[in-house]
Amino acid sequence: MTPTMVERAMERKIGERAIRVVRDDITDMDVDAFVYDITEDAKLGSGHGSAIQQRGGVKIQEALDEVGGCPVGEAVITTGGLLKAKHIIHANGPKFCEPDEEGKLRLATKAALRLADENRLETLAFPPMGSGLYQVPVDLCARVMVDTVVEHLAGDTSLREVLFAIPDTRERGAFEARIQEGA
Repeated sequence: MTPTMVERAMERKIGERAIRVVRDDITDMDVDAFVYDITEDAKLGSGHGSAIQQRGGVKIQEALDEVGGCPVGEAVITTGGLLKAKHIIHANGPKFCEPDEEGKLRLATKAALRLADENRLETLAFPPMGSGLYQVPVDLCARVMVDTVVEHLAGDTSLREVLFAIPDTRERGAFEARIQEGA
């Protein structure tokens, strides 16, 4: 897979697997699945949710309606509809100033990774979950998500590549720095 908006992606190898930070629109990536930070009511909402609805079609929200909800720290998987991604993993992460933001973020990240393995996915893209609208501190987000993904890739997994799709320079810098720390 080649990132569409970047000349060179920040990368870290974990054995034969890779973790990368790319400047890309997650809803337009050619991956097996991408993660969307969903709310407990399993509604797509605005921002990336609007892009998912517009580009992916109604089948995505219809699949979420069948699921009915997604508690904090958990994830569900749906079709990618008309998007390039075959699937969307909807993970419910923390919101700003909730108790145990770190624990909830770790649980949501692990839940997404677990669903990727259960569905034998090889490529998965994450956004910086909760760091935008929900105001989870980006440094906390980068530390927890990168460390959780690295730990997962070091184990038994179908994933061969995990990408962090981050167009925002400030957020991207925090993730790149965390990846470099362990390289």
